[in-house]
Amino acid sequence: MNLVLTVLEITAPVFALATIGFVWVRLGLAYDVPFVSRMAMTISVPCLIFVALMQTEIDPSALATLSFAAALSYAVLAALLAALLAVMRLDMPTYLAPLIFGNTGNLGLPLALFAFGQEGLGYAVVVFAVMAIGSFTFGIWLVAGRGSLGRVLREPLVWGTVLGALFLWQGWQTPQVVTNTLELVGQMAIPLMLITLGVAVARLRPGTLALSTGLSATKIALCAGVAVGLGLWFGLPPVAFAVLVLQISTPVAVTSYLLAEKYGSDAQAVAGLVVTSTLLSVIALPLILAIVIA
Repeated sequence: MNLVLTVLEITAPVFALATIGFVWVRLGLAYDVPFVSRMAMTISVPCLIFVALMQTEIDPSALATLSFAAALSYAVLAALLAALLAVMRLDMPTYLAPLIFGNTGNLGLPLALFAFGQEGLGYAVVVFAVMAIGSFTFGIWLVAGRGSLGRVLREPLVWGTVLGALFLWQGWQTPQVVTNTLELVGQMAIPLMLITLGVAVARLRPGTLALSTGLSATKIALCAGVAVGLGLWFGLPPVAFAVLVLQISTPVAVTSYLLAEKYGSDAQAVAGLVVTSTLLSVIALPLILAIVIA
């Protein structure tokens, strides 16, 4: 019973905030997703990442090990999922990138923070950064047929990660007034991302539910299995291991739908993946969390 209550205390705020966004749209109220998303990804999330890394007391070598484990996890998943899609004769540009890269920002960061505090957040932003770099390069190449290294270099969250890692490595700290300001701006990120997730899901129109549900369930199982195997292989400490499994197992990100719309893939099929995987995550993520903290 104590474990159930612990998991509920961690996951309930996450899904409650997403529900607020969902209900907001269903009530017919206006919500400017492009503006809020741009503000979060340009200002708030980079500040959150920078401060989390600068203030973390985690050994930089442990963060480096986790980044290697995350990168290898995505590489293994890419190979396995590409083979699965080939067997099923499904369109690679439409399905592969959404199935590889999960919603490590909107869902992964708050879950890690609520479950494991600042240490968990420090680990989670590393996995988030690895995912973002992979999504903006390999992910866009899969969807559009070309990579976007230039876009990666223009992303504030990448520079927030680089500068945060540099400050952590050197033991530097910004002046307290600067730290307080950055911390306050960063605190906007998690509620904004969760509410926006609910808004985005409410506006999606899923495609074929049977196929989407099957692929979503397969994604969760494969992601969790690969993350567990590589986490054990790298010998990650308990919190880093738990965060890796949670982050890799997150559902399909809404940004996958936006990329499908932009580059002419089957956006409705991706919308179906976003909706079904997010709904399945309501059950799967608490279960995974209960296992990794048991």
